[in-house]
Amino acid sequence: MNGAAAKSVQPLPGVIPPPHNRPVMDLNSPLFDRIRIKPQCDEPREAEGPVCERPGCKAQGTFRAPKGRSQEGRYFQFCLEHVREYNASYNYFAGMTDAAVAAYQKDAIIGHRPTWTMGVNGAGKAQTDKGEGAPERDWSYVDPLGVLNGENFKQARRRAPEPPKKPRLTGPVRRALDILGLDETADGPTIKGQYKALVKRFHPDANGGDRSFEERLRDIIKAHDTLKTAGLC
Repeated sequence: MNGAAAKSVQPLPGVIPPPHNRPVMDLNSPLFDRIRIKPQCDEPREAEGPVCERPGCKAQGTFRAPKGRSQEGRYFQFCLEHVREYNASYNYFAGMTDAAVAAYQKDAIIGHRPTWTMGVNGAGKAQTDKGEGAPERDWSYVDPLGVLNGENFKQARRRAPEPPKKPRLTGPVRRALDILGLDETADGPTIKGQYKALVKRFHPDANGGDRSFEERLRDIIKAHDTLKTAGLC
């Protein structure tokens, strides 16, 4: 810088120019972000977290206390001392009569949910009331889609139950029935009656001591034993 230029540069009013060759402090330096100052013990500190809601108390309100009936789910924030004081005098049923307290305790057993008498649905009562043109019902129910009043469903209810199917007969059983002169529809009393009639018919005493029917009698007795073992008589 020549002499003419140096003379033209004038310092700003109130600003003391730094001495020659003295380093200038950079106010944007990251070193300023690392400066920490140890707090003094007697310095006032702001309370961290919620403050106790008791008037005049500045302690931390870290303890919750219920606000009472009709404000379920809402809480006061107290310090330890004042939450103990509040809980000692807290009464959820304050202002309620004995009858109201008893009714509340009774409803608490079922979680204060609505209930109805057995077989009665209060929500569907209007739907179950019979009106003009309403279908006949033999019990009370809610059927908004009319499924249970369909013709097929009614016919199924009135239809007599089908008799149980008889098990399929084996070959020896069918042959035993054939020997007795019966078909597969014969029941127990029919088989016993037919067996007694054939025994009387082919027994030697009924034929004057004639033993020519002994072979036939043995087949009849054996057939009866087969049917008895099968549980048909």
